[in-house]
Amino acid sequence: MKKSVFYHAGCPVCLSAEHEILELMDPATIDVVHLGEEKSKIQDAENAGVKSVPALVTPTGNVLHINYGASMADVKN
Repeated sequence: MKKSVFYHAGCPVCLSAEHEILELMDPATIDVVHLGEEKSKIQDAENAGVKSVPALVTPTGNVLHINYGASMADVKN
């Protein structure tokens, strides 16, 4: 089964969203990617359609932007 991917940048908004997502969903079904620590994954996030973080990309490819922590431009800098 394909997993969802939760992208975040480590800011308080992102960490709060990560906590909530992991409480709501089975953690075994989600890959958590901290873009501040895994900069090589920024392109993957952008290719998936992520415009800001935190965001959850579902197994079907839908991007769910959650609150607003940072734009992808901010994450790249």
